[in-house]
Amino acid sequence: MRRNVIETVLGAVVLVMAGFFLFFAYTSSSVRAVGGYKLEARFSSTGGLSAGSDVRISGVKVGTVTSQFLDKQTFQAVVQMEIDRTIQLPRDTSAVIASESLLGGRYLQLDPGGEEEKLKEGDLIEYTQSAVNLEELLGRFMFNSGGSSSNAGSGGNAATPPAAANQGAQAPAPGGLLGGK
Repeated sequence: MRRNVIETVLGAVVLVMAGFFLFFAYTSSSVRAVGGYKLEARFSSTGGLSAGSDVRISGVKVGTVTSQFLDKQTFQAVVQMEIDRTIQLPRDTSAVIASESLLGGRYLQLDPGGEEEKLKEGDLIEYTQSAVNLEELLGRFMFNSGGSSSNAGSGGNAATPPAAANQGAQAPAPGGLLGGK
């Protein structure tokens, strides 16, 4: 019987300590909701940005992406966010979807402008830049650089006759040498 009481008290102490650590972690981190004013931005592609993603200025979290949806008229992605009320953004602020690292998640980077007029509740951030598609860029690099490496030692385009290459003439039309101009 005495052993059960000790185990119960020890279990209660462990639970109280776990609760204390959870409370400490929650209050010392920026996980909680910001609770500010709402803004919108329109992008041609959000590239992995999702509700709950950070909104940052100079790397500091100032808000949260609350939702995103497709505008059925323009087929653009509309991103809604909440910004801390203490941060008053100029009207010419720009929004960029950035990546934390090569394999990391996305966040919304705000770059404040210099205009005197401030954005208000429900306003639209007009200057936006969509997410960069890393796979597409890598594919372009691989396929564009692959063709030029095989002709590096030939002195010009492979379809250009050597005499024309030495005179600086342009490559023939896609029809080939005999295909005409």
